[in-house]
Amino acid sequence: MAQEIYYEDINVGDAMPELVKGPIQKLQHVMYAGASGDFNPLHTDDDFAKAIGMDGVIAHGMLIMGFVGQAITSWIPRKYLKKFGVRFAGMTKPNNTITVTGKVTDRRVEAGENLITCEVVAQDENGDVKITGHFEAALPSRG
Repeated sequence: MAQEIYYEDINVGDAMPELVKGPIQKLQHVMYAGASGDFNPLHTDDDFAKAIGMDGVIAHGMLIMGFVGQAITSWIPRKYLKKFGVRFAGMTKPNNTITVTGKVTDRRVEAGENLITCEVVAQDENGDVKITGHFEAALPSRG
């Protein structure tokens, strides 16, 4: 759970804490399919994935997005999050290890809110980008 964080403690260029997930196991694909209701066999059945030209199953993109969300809310309490958007950029395979990083790109007061904007990226152990994105949070002031 994220600790309290204040606007005055954040500066443009600050890095958010890194989150490392994995290696991703095939069982995690199946568990996520059950949790999400997305039972597309591309995520759970190697034979199906190979039949459509893939090397094997791939993780749900939303699972990786969930890792990004976990990284954000481990740093910024969820109640302060205003916007969160991503672009899916690559496929995640079993045994990939995903690292989520981010940095503050903007800090401003707007309409009485102390806003920060951050860029985020999720990539595997080879540096292949899986997700790029951003979020905005309204933080409390110390004063």
